[in-house]
Amino acid sequence: MAELNTEGKGGKHKGKSKKVSTRVDLTPMVDLAFLLITFFMLTTSMLKPQTMELAMPSKDTPTDPPKLKQSLAVTVILGKDNKVFYFFGAKDEKTGADPKIETTDFGPNGIRKVLLDRNREIIVKVDELRKQNADRKISDDTLKVRINREKSVKTAPMVLIKATDDSSYKNLVDILDEMMICNIGKYAIIDITPEDLAKIKTLNL
Repeated sequence: MAELNTEGKGGKHKGKSKKVSTRVDLTPMVDLAFLLITFFMLTTSMLKPQTMELAMPSKDTPTDPPKLKQSLAVTVILGKDNKVFYFFGAKDEKTGADPKIETTDFGPNGIRKVLLDRNREIIVKVDELRKQNADRKISDDTLKVRINREKSVKTAPMVLIKATDDSSYKNLVDILDEMMICNIGKYAIIDITPEDLAKIKTLNL
């Protein structure tokens, strides 16, 4: 038991009252402190680890990749000095013309704006699902399942990420972050081809 004792000082003096010792029990204060610590530990939400889900192909994956609709393909090439090149679709089989390559960066109006505009339909649906979750119309588990379903629909864009030897590892991490921010459900990191490098050189950048 914790105590705080204050002993009376001085002897008996004529005409003065005797000071008695004061005893204060500090045990309730200790109990209160532990109760408060326990309360805040139980009510405080712990910081959850933030991880990025990255699906890797298994050994049982067939050798021939699934065919991709050209109109849904978005190719993103990471260059040097934080430059990003992108184009939509692929070479026209009838005319043999290459798609137009655009140049951008990781700024506010850069590759994020391009991906958001390309994925506008999916983003609207995801925002509506999150609103229903905020209104308690659907549970958190249902929200996650339905968001993943919307991201993987046939009409969702497929982003092909290619990195040059001059790009940095930070750029690769940044573009993967953009996939999460822009709700891109289908994307893949693939090797860059000599044709892609030739297209970049034609820009004289």
